[in-house]
Amino acid sequence: MTQKRKITVAKGDGIGPEIMDATLSILEAAGAQLEYDFIEIGEKQYLNGYTSGISPEAWDTLRANKIFLKAPITTPQGKGYKSLNVTIRKSLGLFANVRPCKSHAPFIDSKHPLMDCVIVRENEEDLYAGIEHRQTTEVFQCLKLVSIPGTQKIIRYAFEYAKSFGRKKVTCMVKDNIMKLTDGLYSTVFREISQEYPGIESELKIIDIGSALLADHPEKFDVIVTLNLYGDIISDIAAQITGSVGLGGSSNIGTDFAMFEAVHGSAPDIAGQNMANPSGLLDAAFMMLLHLGQFEPAQKISNAWRKTIEEGIHTGDIYNKQTSSRKVGTKEFAQAVIDRLGQEPQSFSTLVLDKEAFKPIHIPEYQYQAQSKTLVGVDIFVDDPKLSADELGQKLSELASPDMRLKMITNRGVKVYPDGLPETFCTDHWRCRFVSAESGKDVNAMKEISREAVPGLMSRLLKNEVDVIKTENLYYFEGQLGFSLGQGE
Repeated sequence: MTQKRKITVAKGDGIGPEIMDATLSILEAAGAQLEYDFIEIGEKQYLNGYTSGISPEAWDTLRANKIFLKAPITTPQGKGYKSLNVTIRKSLGLFANVRPCKSHAPFIDSKHPLMDCVIVRENEEDLYAGIEHRQTTEVFQCLKLVSIPGTQKIIRYAFEYAKSFGRKKVTCMVKDNIMKLTDGLYSTVFREISQEYPGIESELKIIDIGSALLADHPEKFDVIVTLNLYGDIISDIAAQITGSVGLGGSSNIGTDFAMFEAVHGSAPDIAGQNMANPSGLLDAAFMMLLHLGQFEPAQKISNAWRKTIEEGIHTGDIYNKQTSSRKVGTKEFAQAVIDRLGQEPQSFSTLVLDKEAFKPIHIPEYQYQAQSKTLVGVDIFVDDPKLSADELGQKLSELASPDMRLKMITNRGVKVYPDGLPETFCTDHWRCRFVSAESGKDVNAMKEISREAVPGLMSRLLKNEVDVIKTENLYYFEGQLGFSLGQGE
């Protein structure tokens, strides 16, 4: 007999306890070999003073078991509360968020009956690093951080997932025509890694048109890999157009840990009323069983759920007079699935899992490769609500040292000095680019400056009542630009 695997379980808030109890009852009836350590997370823990929604003792349990089945939680309104999902994902290195999105037409209404795609979303970086600052009276900043190891891991995971699950195509969605360094890294790495998988078709899409195509023709996509924010948005779109976002589960995969959860929220307005659909959490539990290699109960649960759906036994969120035969509550739906364990659907294809086809996905450890960098300038950000672009440019040019010169000033990324347009709207936030006095107009042939030149320049500006709020050094990496140009530079 297979030894039982101990996992961590959190029943969460709102409808969480109801759908978790329903899911665990199905897992037990299907013969899943599991033992549970229950932890308390979410609203109660927030209100107990844990700003991330989880206690140190719960962390210990999570780290010991390494597998987490989690129901939705409620984050109290107001400032000071951190997202528990983001905290767990980043703290435990859960770099890949995987959301299968499949239509179940005609039994669950969908305009896209052939849809069957998987969104693989990077889970730790991008704008979700959560590094934000208010820099001036008018301007706020959020840093978009994208790393080489993070990009390589998620793109390689997408191809390995496609290979393991028999998927034929991987699409990468980026905005590299605008964000040429961050999103440009994604497209470059995607092209490189795709060469290692000649049996899998690969394509690049700009995120805006890619999202439009996903909403209009989702059947044309198979596996989609993308950055954190884009993936968050399009995975909800994809789940919704299958028929209901409430049916979707997701897995969060790391090197040593994994978390499985429903896509939807805690829905406190229907909590305790035996109305919630447990399908999203059950789908997450199904993915957990696959991750643990427990294929037999996973197969039984999937086929029993499909059998229940095709017989029209539906909770209120998906009930439709034309396709449903009976409206049921949370407990009754779970019992209907249990009653059909061992049966096969007639209209849906029967799921048959081949143990040999599922190879554990292994992502090689990143090997750091140092690159030489050359300091060729500095962007000094200035808060000034009074001076015009020309006035500020003249002042800073006069304050520049003999070995440094002011090359340009931008406002919200647009060049406003020298030769700016009077129609450009300006805020109180100025990026002032200083380079070597010996550098010409060619940004690919700028001269090196000393590290001492930057603090010397800053000191001179501060002594002359220039409000310096931030600096960013400008580097060449192996001779290649490590910074973006201003619009109009």
